[in-house]
Amino acid sequence: MGTSKDHNEPDFSQIGAAVSATDAESLTLPYFDIGIAAGFPIPLDNDERAQDIDLLRMLCPNPESCYLIRVEGNSMIGAGISPGDIVIVDKSIRNPDEKQVAVCELNGEYTIKRLAIRNGKGWLIPANPDYPEIEVTPDDDFRVWGTVTYVIHKPKF
Repeated sequence: MGTSKDHNEPDFSQIGAAVSATDAESLTLPYFDIGIAAGFPIPLDNDERAQDIDLLRMLCPNPESCYLIRVEGNSMIGAGISPGDIVIVDKSIRNPDEKQVAVCELNGEYTIKRLAIRNGKGWLIPANPDYPEIEVTPDDDFRVWGTVTYVIHKPKF
């Protein structure tokens, strides 16, 4: 398994750049806990309704086991994960269900996919029909490194 020199963690260069959540600077922003309407407008004119939240703590409840990874490639666009997005990965969650997206190591290389078990066989499932499903065989060196808990991206226009 490749490792980075700074953190003795895996080399994610195949899928993007990684930063430990504990190395990220804390960020506190005003938060309006009112639910925003996607239909008819509602007023947001009262700053007293806002409360400050630590955004990193909200997105990474286990910062010691979370990493932020910038995604390269488009095999997961159907899951709302596009090239350039940042995924928050919690490596304490290593048993994802079929609906969750995981960072997996397969024979020394890393990928972001869904993991499914079919007829006793493991499969890495992309969320883009242009990519094939990958069978995980008993001969493969395979492990789930962590589970994606959030995706951060700019709005698509």
